Amino acid sequence: MISIEAPTDVKPLLGRLPASAHERLAELGYEIGDPEHLNIAFVGQATYFEICTPEVQAQWAEVSFFDHRAGADYAKIIEKLLAIDPDIVVVFRPELVPQGLFSDLSAITLGYLTEPLPRSSKDKHKDLKRRLSYLEPMDSGNFDRIVSFDPLIADTASDLAPIWRSAPLPVSDVVYSEPKFQQETQPIFIGRSTKHREKYLGSVKHEYDILHIAHGLDMKGLLDLFEKSSIAINLHNKEYPSFENRVSLHLAAGHLMISEPLSPTHGLEPGIDYIEISNPEEIFRAVTQAIVNPKAFLKLRSRGRQKAELFRASRVYPRLLFDLLNDLATFGTERAR
Repeated sequence: MISIEAPTDVKPLLGRLPASAHERLAELGYEIGDPEHLNIAFVGQATYFEICTPEVQAQWAEVSFFDHRAGADYAKIIEKLLAIDPDIVVVFRPELVPQGLFSDLSAITLGYLTEPLPRSSKDKHKDLKRRLSYLEPMDSGNFDRIVSFDPLIADTASDLAPIWRSAPLPVSDVVYSEPKFQQETQPIFIGRSTKHREKYLGSVKHEYDILHIAHGLDMKGLLDLFEKSSIAINLHNKEYPSFENRVSLHLAAGHLMISEPLSPTHGLEPGIDYIEISNPEEIFRAVTQAIVNPKAFLKLRSRGRQKAELFRASRVYPRLLFDLLNDLATFGTERAR
């Protein structure tokens, strides 16, 4: 068994930023008040991304989240950000931010790409091409650095904006719970209905009471749902591989994860951390076994929960943001300000 423990104190990590880095950041116009307690604002659609942020009362940061989606009033977002004067602004789906919106913002800005894209010129799937078309108008000049959730789309995205890092979406600490034994449980699947997904779910839904949440849930609704089940299903949106963040969310909650093959796996091992299925017959068999003999999967659930520590927000963000501050101090920024 591997040992991945939850972080106990991240302040020393952020506090190690050298004085020369502070001076260089100040020259760039970025004054970091207290590197051991950053003021961070997250912007994105709450239904999908609030669950990917640190706790509001994180020991190493003051955290704010601003709900924002396509077509919303961008002026209000800027007004709210200026009011709290954050050190760093992290934006999920930066392609939705209008050109030049952050030009007057004094905070460091980090864009986080969250949507699958073609991984090469050979990827011809219409859904991937559509998503790429959404990214094409993005103003990368709004951001000091851009992170991709998937390293395998970095080359494609780099044709439109420089990709600094790749990292799977983190999981808020509030999600983490030890696996609980439930003799009777209702398997859950969260995601909109597509032809591909219904192909897998059809026979399972016919035989068992599967709770299919086709619309988004806010954080409270999601946490309440997680308490009611111990079996979760992950299916890709269409016939192309990806790594959906619902996988890491369910593992963190201590659920038994039944999933199509993941790409990339981000360190997860099929048959050890989760059950991998590749066709409707396999998902039917896996769900049946999980319902009939839940005790048989407690060790697998425990291993998956342990591996989920890799995605814990209080582990990921301090390291990511420490690297961000150091990288900016070393290499500067091409952001338009």
